[in-house]
Amino acid sequence: MERDFTKKRARPVEGLMEGLLFAAAALAVAIVAGILYVVISEAAKFFAEVSFIEFVTSTQWTPLFDDAHYGIAPLLTGTFMSTLVALAVAVPLGLLVAIYLSEFASPRMRESIKPTLELLAGVPTVVYGYFALLFVTPILQRLIPGLPGFNLLSAGLVMGLMIIPYIASLSEDAMRAVPRSMREGSFAMGATRLETAFRVVFPAAISGIIGAVILGMSRAVGETMIVVIAGGQLPQIVTSPTQQGATVTAFIAQVALGDIAFGTLEYQSIFAAGLALLVLTLMFNFIAFGLQRRFREAY
Repeated sequence: MERDFTKKRARPVEGLMEGLLFAAAALAVAIVAGILYVVISEAAKFFAEVSFIEFVTSTQWTPLFDDAHYGIAPLLTGTFMSTLVALAVAVPLGLLVAIYLSEFASPRMRESIKPTLELLAGVPTVVYGYFALLFVTPILQRLIPGLPGFNLLSAGLVMGLMIIPYIASLSEDAMRAVPRSMREGSFAMGATRLETAFRVVFPAAISGIIGAVILGMSRAVGETMIVVIAGGQLPQIVTSPTQQGATVTAFIAQVALGDIAFGTLEYQSIFAAGLALLVLTLMFNFIAFGLQRRFREAY
């Protein structure tokens, strides 16, 4: 009787918790839907006055000039260039750190390094921006004569340092989730710890590693302050990281913090740029999900 009474008393509590959990999930979906509605509705007003063909084919982006042009290509090339530089730094370093923490570091060393590494993610991005402008750029100018004071190379390198904790921490978690039996089987076959790490653990955790890389890439694509401070705000087609350039997020910050009147075409251009970046980010995420599923089935 007492057990039945306890079950009956627990049912209302369980129902309440289920309701709260559902409300939290619904709120998350509603927030995403709200963001999509705002961006798409405002971008639709922009495309009602600007040709979509011009938007995707023109190589000039000067919406704030009297002779306005609305080609998104300069902003996208700046975004891609800074992101590629950041990933070129963060992916190899982050994965090496993850392998060391997962397979070679002692528990005491891991408990010391991992929290310290994750502190990098808590540093304000404006600090990273001035670090790139005042410290990294002068060093690069000594190594690369003629490098301008504002350039995407410096911004990308510091962005890479910033996203290392994301890639390293999540990749290390994925590697530690690999069953111990796989490691022991590899050792039994005569493999060394290094061979086991790269030939057994790394492939088995590749699904989580891809997710970590995509998260780091999304963080780099959405970064604003570093590229605003160190990368310059010149919207041009970027073919080299040594050039200065503007990114989508840098342009949005420039307009949003300026004195552009609300509801004007210039103001609505930030929503069109944001929509383009959102679509490309979703495409990259769908590709990543496909790769994750493929590797998950393989292992």
